[in-house]
Amino acid sequence: MEKTYRIGDVARICGVTVRTVRYYEDLGLLKSKSRTEGGQRVYTESDIVYLNRILELKELDFSLDEIGHVIKLGPGDSDGSQRRSALLKEYRYKLSAAMERQAALEKRISDLSWHIRQLESGINWQECPGSACASCSFREKCRFFRQPAR
Repeated sequence: MEKTYRIGDVARICGVTVRTVRYYEDLGLLKSKSRTEGGQRVYTESDIVYLNRILELKELDFSLDEIGHVIKLGPGDSDGSQRRSALLKEYRYKLSAAMERQAALEKRISDLSWHIRQLESGINWQECPGSACASCSFREKCRFFRQPAR
């Protein structure tokens, strides 16, 4: 006979609250296979694996609606190909979005580093822009630098 767990055990094992487990069940993301005579939910090892998959998708920025969409493909997807295709599409989209955020963050880091170097260099930044712009070592990126008129 397969080992069973109560809702509190499942929550503890998966690192979530009992309320979260109930909420996911209310949304149809997770289904306990049975209940005790007293009406308590009973879960199996496969339910724990399933909940951990849901939590993994949440960590990868899937919304509960997106997770629900993939789960709802299950009954008509005996070989898993529809779910695999849906997951691949979402993973690729999320990877692209994460790479865009990474590029923006790298630009921000570069800009902040440039400003730190500029301030630490000892140049008289309070006179910027000014007469020293033409010889300033930071002019290549400075938004205030203007080429002198000829």
